[in-house]
Amino acid sequence: MLAPTLPKNEECRLASLNALKILDTDPEERFDRFTRLAKKIFNVPIALVTLVDKDRQWFKSSVGLDAKETPREISFCGHAIHQNNTFIIEDALKDVRFFDNPLVVNLPDIRFYAGHPIASPSGENIGTLCIIDTKKRTLSDDELASLTDLSALITDEFISWQLATMDKLTNITNRLGFKRLSQHSIDKAVRQNNDCHLAYFDLNDFTLLNDHYGHMIGDQVLKLFAEQLKISFRVSDVCARIGSDEFVVLLSDTELETAKQVIKRFAYNLISVSKHLALPYQISFAHGIVSFDQEKHINIEHLLNDADQVMDDNKGKKQVLYQFD
Repeated sequence: MLAPTLPKNEECRLASLNALKILDTDPEERFDRFTRLAKKIFNVPIALVTLVDKDRQWFKSSVGLDAKETPREISFCGHAIHQNNTFIIEDALKDVRFFDNPLVVNLPDIRFYAGHPIASPSGENIGTLCIIDTKKRTLSDDELASLTDLSALITDEFISWQLATMDKLTNITNRLGFKRLSQHSIDKAVRQNNDCHLAYFDLNDFTLLNDHYGHMIGDQVLKLFAEQLKISFRVSDVCARIGSDEFVVLLSDTELETAKQVIKRFAYNLISVSKHLALPYQISFAHGIVSFDQEKHINIEHLLNDADQVMDDNKGKKQVLYQFD
């Protein structure tokens, strides 16, 4: 067996995959319809929408296979993402790369594989739409075209998802995207009995800043704030701009005291960058942090409302915890 090598753009590829924040999310009809359709069109027992992560191949949609993921080192799709056309293995038992692969000699008994790469919105191959059979076969030109077309539609889904859930100014998640992604994180935290905390940030005197320096400078402040959020918090944390000058971060699998320390680090990072850029204005913000309570918070909106209230209380009491000058 030959394990797949890493693409030359692996770092960028993984960054674009992680930016989608779709790994380990629940099944969705918009992807399941493609695997059902592929299974029917090609008359195969297995059809998958796969995403190739750092050490694993994870299935966003799966028909005919119970597994949620497999190790990347034995994956067929790890080979497929190296090219932009369809990767085909007509008879795995006769291919030196796969004849002794665990997925070939054991269940699911792969004999035939065809996978067409799926690209991220920025163009990197992050996974495949693949079809699998337990007997050797070939694909006609029409079938190859159909698999290519279906894969392109899935790529379009990722692009549509990003456009709908991304804040255009700051390039972080918007309110819609936050509600979708954070609910998944909360559900996962509940299943695994992990702590989950929501930090709510509000810039002080942002309207005055816009009035005094202009909207171009105001936009610069928002971009800087969002950039430092992304740098300071983990990839697994959900950062979002949910209002004009309001931002939130959902931290999961983190103790409350640790979350508070991360917020302090974020503040210090913002101070450092602001001084380095010699900004002609002061930036300050108030914030509130609330721990998710399964009994109290029915959904993400309830958690948002509580965190917003705590932030407002702090702001009303003039408890501005971090200011930069």
